Amino acid sequence: MSSEPAPLLALDLTGTFAFGLNGALTAVRAARLDVVGVVVLGMITALGGGFIRDVLMDSLPPATLLDWRYYTLALVGGLIAFALSRRLRRIETAIVVFDAIGLSAFAVIGASKAQDSGLGVVPSVLLGVVTAVGGGTIRDTLVGRIPSVLRSGLYAVPALVAAAMTVAAIEWGVYGLPAGLGAATACFLIRMLGVRFGLNAPEPPETRRSRGPRGTGA
Repeated sequence: MSSEPAPLLALDLTGTFAFGLNGALTAVRAARLDVVGVVVLGMITALGGGFIRDVLMDSLPPATLLDWRYYTLALVGGLIAFALSRRLRRIETAIVVFDAIGLSAFAVIGASKAQDSGLGVVPSVLLGVVTAVGGGTIRDTLVGRIPSVLRSGLYAVPALVAAAMTVAAIEWGVYGLPAGLGAATACFLIRMLGVRFGLNAPEPPETRRSRGPRGTGA
């Protein structure tokens, strides 16, 4: 079982369910898959980032396989998306909000686990980002499209901010529930501002000229 404080654990579990749901919905839209394909891609989205982090830290088996709640919530999210995909499109805004919660929780918890394993500042920040965006990247690669983290509005940037805030708090000896929730809140707000106002990370000038005034970023 996770040793994270209860509010962060609740965010983590909520994010796992949201990533499973959103990942499966993306699979439904992007490719003609059967129930197995949709659910598998939903679970990959929800659990893949944590798998990558734990493998890179040589922490095996991955933590999400040791706690039944994670893979169960990912499975349930995938099944709901498969069964109710048409209806869920009507509440897409709510799903985006849940997805942002998952991004925030995964970035914070991923970075804190990396620090707990004894890694340095930069590797811990990077693994926090990988935890947050890794599953979606694997999913997009499997359905044959450019990963959304490389082409959509602010996504990797808020995860990077949250991971950096988490590692800074740990290094300064002030990490705890307030610091963790603060980092997650910062990630959530940046992500939602990006969605609301169509904000993107900077692009090369050549790309901006070829696409016009509205480019896409990470």
